[in-house]
Amino acid sequence: MGKTLYLECYSGISGDMTVAALLDLGADRDVLEKALYSLPIGGFHIEISRVKKSGLDACDFNVILNHDNHDHDMEYLHGKDHEYSHIHEHSHPHEHRGMREITEIIQGSAMTDKAKKMALHVFDILAHAESKAHGVNIEEVHFHEVGAIDSIVDIAAIAVCMDNLDITDVIVPVLYEGTGFIRCQHGQIPVPVPAVAHIAEDHHLKLKITDIQGELVTPTGAAVVAAFCTSEKLPEDFSILKSGLGAGKREYRCPGILRAMLIQTEPADAKLTDTVWKLETDIDDCSGEVMGHVLKLLMANGAREAHYMPIYTKKNRPAYTLTVICKEKDRESLENLIFAETTTIGIRRAEMQRTILKREISTFKTPLGQAKAKICTLPDGQIRCYPEYDSVAELAERNQISFREAYDSIRSYWTTER
Repeated sequence: MGKTLYLECYSGISGDMTVAALLDLGADRDVLEKALYSLPIGGFHIEISRVKKSGLDACDFNVILNHDNHDHDMEYLHGKDHEYSHIHEHSHPHEHRGMREITEIIQGSAMTDKAKKMALHVFDILAHAESKAHGVNIEEVHFHEVGAIDSIVDIAAIAVCMDNLDITDVIVPVLYEGTGFIRCQHGQIPVPVPAVAHIAEDHHLKLKITDIQGELVTPTGAAVVAAFCTSEKLPEDFSILKSGLGAGKREYRCPGILRAMLIQTEPADAKLTDTVWKLETDIDDCSGEVMGHVLKLLMANGAREAHYMPIYTKKNRPAYTLTVICKEKDRESLENLIFAETTTIGIRRAEMQRTILKREISTFKTPLGQAKAKICTLPDGQIRCYPEYDSVAELAERNQISFREAYDSIRSYWTTER
């Protein structure tokens, strides 16, 4: 069983903030340095230190380059007064690299196969976003900012730390983003920058725009969330195994920290007991059309389950037994609905205890597209994936395959990739 990571992105997210937060959670520094210095590129070294952010002790990860880097230069990014009234001209040298060159760099390192796969997945997401932003084919994309040495190192470092910590699930409820404009190689561009906007669009990321003038979510940060996020919802009850703070370099009004937590749901919570009501009635003078309509209404108005089955009643009349499972708060309104929509003149009811498994709805990416499934935890800790019908049907139709093929593909992908 891998670990679950919760990222609290109230100050946005960037590559260096993510690496620092993961190091603060306990990622092995020696393993990281060995992997990064094996990358077949030169011109950099890394520096890991402790800094104060709003009085809080945080880890800082810095890639020191042999040439100037304006990624954290506030005057370059926003102008001398940070209000974009005056932009200074600086030389900003870049090595332009495409996916082929970046793949060769990652594959030529001593990173584990899993870490290599993670890093290339992040770059693939960035490449698709950049191709949309610039209106070119993905094969023609040559990275500028994200292709610079420091960003390659950031992304490789994130993958190494994720692998080292054995993180398999990542929860990111929302990304806080700034507003205004920011300077890039081609001039001023709006915040969220186009690459971030396209990643959010393609991967259904939730953005919350704040009034902070500046870029809180970088393309690398957005791509990391898109690549690794397995859920937007925290479990109702969980314990924090460890927390860490990663420091950002840019100085905005917000603290500039990324808080990361390793969390777990208590095994005892996997099996729960609650109380439900069972409503039941026999109906011998309603058509199948009416019964179908009633089921739809019941499910839309709070029923946990509803079904009917054919029976024979007195005088051998064909009829239906309608059964509804509901919570106490919905019982009376559902009884009234049954009386109003059917011809029954009486409803039996019984309070029942039930044992249920801990479950949550998770949305995740698959080769077929974005899928939704119910994830259930058994008492022994085993986890099972049950794809949701509507999600499977949509992906089956979109990919022109059978429902069964789509269902099996989603379950198989979740099992192998989680």
